Amino acid sequence: MIDPAPNTDLKLANLMTVLVVDDEPGIVASLKRTLEREGIEVVCAEDGSVALDILRKRRIGVLLTDLMMPKVSGMDLLKGVKAVSPETEVILMTAYGTVETAVEAMKEGAYDFVTKPLKRAHVVRSVNNALEKQNLVAENRTLRAQLQERKQRSVVGTSLAWRRTMETLRQAAPSDATCLLLGESGTGKELLARYIHEHSNRADKPFVAVNCAAIPESILESELFGHEKGAFTGASAARPGRFETASGGTLFLDEIGELPKHVQVKLLRVLQEGEIERLGDSGKTRTVDLRVVAATNVDLPGAVKSGAFREDLYYRLNVVSLSVPPLRERQDDIPLLAQHFLSLYAAKNGRAIEGLTEAALARLCGYHWPGNVRELENTIERAVVLSRSEWIEESVLPNQFRNVTANTSSQFMSFPVGTPLEEIEMTVILETLRHTGGDKRLAAKLLGIATRTIYRRLEGVEEK
Repeated sequence: MIDPAPNTDLKLANLMTVLVVDDEPGIVASLKRTLEREGIEVVCAEDGSVALDILRKRRIGVLLTDLMMPKVSGMDLLKGVKAVSPETEVILMTAYGTVETAVEAMKEGAYDFVTKPLKRAHVVRSVNNALEKQNLVAENRTLRAQLQERKQRSVVGTSLAWRRTMETLRQAAPSDATCLLLGESGTGKELLARYIHEHSNRADKPFVAVNCAAIPESILESELFGHEKGAFTGASAARPGRFETASGGTLFLDEIGELPKHVQVKLLRVLQEGEIERLGDSGKTRTVDLRVVAATNVDLPGAVKSGAFREDLYYRLNVVSLSVPPLRERQDDIPLLAQHFLSLYAAKNGRAIEGLTEAALARLCGYHWPGNVRELENTIERAVVLSRSEWIEESVLPNQFRNVTANTSSQFMSFPVGTPLEEIEMTVILETLRHTGGDKRLAAKLLGIATRTIYRRLEGVEEK
């Protein structure tokens, strides 16, 4: 039995399940009561074989097991846990005479050991520490997944138009040059702006995004440049603007073509002199060090001719100009983007969906996508939520796809003489994936290659 000890304030950070294993029922019952008083869910087993069956069926955060048991020893159980549930932390209970064995078990991957007779505080403390380690591991895994997701969302695409876009971005990103992204709404201009920032020398500094068209003109100047107390009615305190907030990093000005003329003058000064002036602080300038990335779907040269946009500001912004292709000009990317968004939203909504049927994918490839990548993303999210099977069928696509003529391009391909083999191979892989609805295993079988080869090639493209 566990020796009595004063109550402790140790509380577990997470209600993860603990599996208690011992061939002595009294010890199991005592441990169950002790841990449940700490708010922990407890599962019990009388021997190692039963414990392994439990581990195969459900997630267990910590295994608390006796070292010396008649059927399956604690050491054998430890080895079984590492094979069946490697994320489970193992704590061994041992008599003083077998401490050396317990230490040896820790070398094999056990988290800790407690000696008998068991002390309540010692047991709770050890379990608590093991669960905290579980929490940290889970948090790190989540953060890595989020970072990987952000990276993937920025670079998904293998079509010729997209590769040319990314090649220019990769060259421009490490510099400090002002960039101007041109293209229709929904093409991913903000994602590209983030890509520029994350691959620049300012990556560890702020990235601040401002949609110039979404902020009322009456407060836009204050939002960008900040204001002093009393600068206008309601200005009860001084406040820095987005330029100061982004200092050291990157300021992304989306819909720059909607910027009022009087604000254009002040932006020009920032680009030329690196100085701003808050509202209500006339004559006092502040220095800012930042990189400006601007974007618009407006015809800026036409706006310059009509007098709606300052010519000198246009040339200041147009240092590195990049036209972001609409989705209809990168149709080869539709299968890859669709599968990417499917995986993203299936995981987010807890759905086990394999891919799109060939008919559904054909509808997507035949559509003209006026809303570009943003429309495709919304379409896939909707389909994931409404699908009742493991495959996205054309019946769950929105109404506008009903009259779409499916893209039934020829299954024969040709390439100009001199086309690099790498480009031919990637095109064949993507076209095969399109015909298999994104099913990589089937595509690999049709191509006579290993499935991991497809994954490796796709990952290689996304990492470039």
